Amino acid sequence: MLTKEAQAKIDLMVKKMGGIKLDVGAGDNIQNGFIGMDMRPTKNADIVHNAEVTPYPLPSEICHIIICSHLVEHLNPSKMIDIMNEWWRLLKEGGQLWLSMPYAGSFGFWQDPTHIKTWNEATATYFDPSQFLYNIYKPKPYKIIRNSWFEGGNLEVVLEKLPEAHGVTTPQGYDNIQKDDAKKKKNVKANKR
Repeated sequence: MLTKEAQAKIDLMVKKMGGIKLDVGAGDNIQNGFIGMDMRPTKNADIVHNAEVTPYPLPSEICHIIICSHLVEHLNPSKMIDIMNEWWRLLKEGGQLWLSMPYAGSFGFWQDPTHIKTWNEATATYFDPSQFLYNIYKPKPYKIIRNSWFEGGNLEVVLEKLPEAHGVTTPQGYDNIQKDDAKKKKNVKANKR
């Protein structure tokens, strides 16, 4: 749900900055200068919308930055690819997605009874076409800008939206890369003779 006040705030930000900064799952802790979105109608939420339900009530390519601080671990893992694709839709080309969450298996992850699943240092590679795990799901493409973690604490990831054309690095997947590499090695050996 987008109120008239929220739409006016968004329109002003777009006019001044050419886009918005979106804080998804903000609750009452909306980052300064951001539009806040939460599934609960908190006093500070500009948009009341469940992060798992796509599409969001916003136009494509409106966000310079999307921040999700300690939200991902609460989301249904079977919806994560669709959610990441939705965040990609909302970002301007070159826009950034900032994620922070408890590191997988850390005390911070296990302490909260509402945590479902979190990430480890490999998870972000599923969204970067320069990484071979990308070929498993082939979601909308991001570039990993930052991927830092402390096993007993938090994981912080910064992803940058890439143009959709970047999402097709190895369309047949890892098995065909291995076959192509084997062919290249065979051709190199044949040329040496």
